[in-house]
Amino acid sequence: MSASSVLYDAPGPRAKQRNVLYAVLFVVVLGVLAYLGLAAMNEKNQLDWDKWSPYLAGTDAWTTYLLPGLQNTLLAAALSILMALPIGAIFGIARLSDHSWIRVPASVLVEFFRAIPVLILMFFAFTFYSQFTDFGRDIRPLYAVCTGLVIYNSAVIAEVVRAGILSLPKGQTEAALAVGMRKGQVMTSILLPQAVTAMLPALVSQLVVIVKDTALGGALLNFSELMAQVRPAAAFYGGNIIATLTVVAVIYIVLNSLLTWFAGWLERWLRQRKKGTGAVVGGGAMDEQVPAVGVAEAGGGAV
Repeated sequence: MSASSVLYDAPGPRAKQRNVLYAVLFVVVLGVLAYLGLAAMNEKNQLDWDKWSPYLAGTDAWTTYLLPGLQNTLLAAALSILMALPIGAIFGIARLSDHSWIRVPASVLVEFFRAIPVLILMFFAFTFYSQFTDFGRDIRPLYAVCTGLVIYNSAVIAEVVRAGILSLPKGQTEAALAVGMRKGQVMTSILLPQAVTAMLPALVSQLVVIVKDTALGGALLNFSELMAQVRPAAAFYGGNIIATLTVVAVIYIVLNSLLTWFAGWLERWLRQRKKGTGAVVGGGAMDEQVPAVGVAEAGGGAV
């Protein structure tokens, strides 16, 4: 059996014909739904040029509403990402500690904040900051949104980091300890560099969630992010809510696509760098140094 057909049988002639038929039916149904949707929009005059012209033929709507909202979205997302990544990494590593006085509190905090909806955390943060006059009314929603996003996503990222480290073969840790490396050296020089590439897909998904969750602050905390600009922009330009939502959705798609592309590029760059520099000790090198330790052993362990 070939490697490409290990998990499933290769389709025969009839199966291929059925797959082609299903694909054609799907395209036809999708086309019919799209036509019905556009027809319904046309009946409501949502396809008129005057509904779309503020975004396609002018700049006032962008400079007044969309770009300031996008700037606030990027600011909140960037601040949350920059704080959540290191905090999550620290707690993820702490959960793997041999010392119970480190591992247990870290585990409790991660599980506790991971179970609370991010919106509740934003509300608590907003109420907390409201007690201090130093936090002005304009900046308070930004602080509350970032605080909620950081707390919740740090807990999620901690689990991603922990799972990424545990996914590595246990033999690598044993071999590194056998050649005299300290636990901190094993973590920073062997486990983390390899786990980063394994964690990137899950991390990127969480970063995309952070970008989209900034809209929660706009909906309920009066944070003037991108999604919060839909209603005032649509009202100012004659109630073109569909056009405004479509443009905002496209902006989110482009933004998250760029983030995903960058993560893919970073993953390829890290793999090439490891191959070129040999910064990460591979299984073969460890086997030469410590032949008695099997590096192919599956499983994971605490450092």
